[in-house]
Amino acid sequence: MQSTVNDMSVQGTILVLDGTSTNRIMLKVQLTAAWYHVVQGERLRGLPGLLRRAKPDLVLTSQTLPDGTAADVKRLVMTDPDLIDVPVVAIAQQNDKAARLKALSDGLDDVLAYPFKDTFLLARVRSLLRARADTQELQVGTSSNPVGFAEPSGVLIMPAKTAQVAILTKSSCTSALWEKALSKQATYNLSTHTTSNLQGVLSGPVPDAIVFEISANPSGLNLLADLKSRGTTRHAVLIGVLEEENAELASEALDRGADAICMGGFCAEETLLRLEKQIARKTQLDQMRASLRRRLVESWIDPLTGLHNRRYAMRAMDQIMHKAGGAGQGFAIMLADLDHFKSINDTFGHTGGDLVLTEAAKRMKQTVGAAGFVARIGGEEFMVGLANTTQANALDLARELCDCIRDTPFDLPDASAPIPVTISVGLIMAQPNVVSQSYHPPRLEGLIKSADTALYAAKSAGRNQVWVRQSAA
Repeated sequence: MQSTVNDMSVQGTILVLDGTSTNRIMLKVQLTAAWYHVVQGERLRGLPGLLRRAKPDLVLTSQTLPDGTAADVKRLVMTDPDLIDVPVVAIAQQNDKAARLKALSDGLDDVLAYPFKDTFLLARVRSLLRARADTQELQVGTSSNPVGFAEPSGVLIMPAKTAQVAILTKSSCTSALWEKALSKQATYNLSTHTTSNLQGVLSGPVPDAIVFEISANPSGLNLLADLKSRGTTRHAVLIGVLEEENAELASEALDRGADAICMGGFCAEETLLRLEKQIARKTQLDQMRASLRRRLVESWIDPLTGLHNRRYAMRAMDQIMHKAGGAGQGFAIMLADLDHFKSINDTFGHTGGDLVLTEAAKRMKQTVGAAGFVARIGGEEFMVGLANTTQANALDLARELCDCIRDTPFDLPDASAPIPVTISVGLIMAQPNVVSQSYHPPRLEGLIKSADTALYAAKSAGRNQVWVRQSAA
C-alpha cells in the first residue's frame, strides 16, 4: 500500500533535532514505524525557517546541539505564535537527575534519557500530542465569533488563585512525608489522601492537580482510569510517581491519562517543577473552557434585551414541532411587533427606543413564564413559542401579551409623561390529531409565514390586537 507524507502527517509531525546522525536515524525509525511524519534538523542555525516549513506538533531535541541547547530550542519555538503550544522534549544522553531538573526549570516540557524503550517514547509522544490537540480544539472554539445578535467579546481573564493539590499514596505515612517536602518550597493548598479512600479526594475541594503513587498492581492503574472518568477530577493534572525505573508501567500510566511521570522515586524539586508547568497549562485551558461556555451562551442571546435570539428561536421551534407530533400535542407560534415603533425612535432617539424594547421584553418574558419561550428576532419583532398547548390557551396568552404592553405606559427619561405603547400579535396554531410514529411536521418556514400573515392582518385591522390562523397539521 502506498503512503504519502500527507497520510502520515495526519498522525502528527515530529521535528527531531540532534547533531549526531545515528541518533536522528534511530528516532526516525521508531517514530515512522508508529506512522508519525518525522522532520530532521542538526542545529539551531536555520531552525526558525525549519519550524515555519515543518509546523511540527512536537519537537524532540538533544539536550545539547552543536550550537546551542534544548532550552534555546524551546525559546525559539515560543517566539512563533502559531507554535507556542508545541511541546519541546529534551533527549539526554544519560539519566542525569541534575540535568533533568535543569531542563525542566528551563521550561522544557519533559526530559527523556537514553536508553529508553520504544513503548515509553511512543507513550510520551501520544500523551503530549493529546494534550496539544485538546488545547487546539479549545482555541478553535474560543476564537470563533458568536452568532446571532451577540457581539464578539474579549478573552476571559480569570484571577490567579492558589492551586489545590491532592497527594494520593498507598499509606498515610508516605503522603505526610510528601506533603512536608512539598510545603517547604510551594504555596499550594496541599491535602493528603490514601488510595483506599478515594472519597476524600472526590468530596473535598476540587483538586487542580493530583500527585499519586503508581504501584505495579492493576489497582493502581485502575485508580488512574477512575480519576480520569470522574467529573470532579477529569480535568485535574495527574502526576504519577514511580519508585523504580519501570518504563512499561510508566507507559501504561501515560496511556491511561497521566500528564507526567516521575521515575526513580519521589523528588520534591522535580514534582514541583512539573506541577508548576502543568498547573499553568490547566489554568489556561480552564480559562478557554470558561470563555467557550460564555460564547455558547452568548450565541443564543440578544445582548440588548437578554431574550433569546432568532437562532435560538428557530432551533427551539423545530424541537417543539417534532416533539408535538410524536406526542399528539398542539403547539403555537406567535409573532409580535411593537406598534409605531419608528415614531418612538424618531421622537426619543435610539436610546429611548432601546429602553422601550428592553422593558417590553421584560414584560413579555414575565407574561409567558414557563409556558414557552420569547425571542427577539428583529428590530422590534418578537417570536413566542408554546409547546403542549391548545388554541384557547394560546389565544388567552396572546391577549395577555397585548395587555401587558398596553396597560402600563412606558417611562422614558426625555418624556414629560409615560408614553403609551401597544403591540400586535399574529398567532398560528398547530394541532396534530393523533400520536403517530410517521407524523411529518409542517415546515417551520411555512408556519412562520402564516404567523407573519396573521400579524400583518392584525396591523391592518388597527393594531393592538391578536389575529389567528389555524394550521392544517
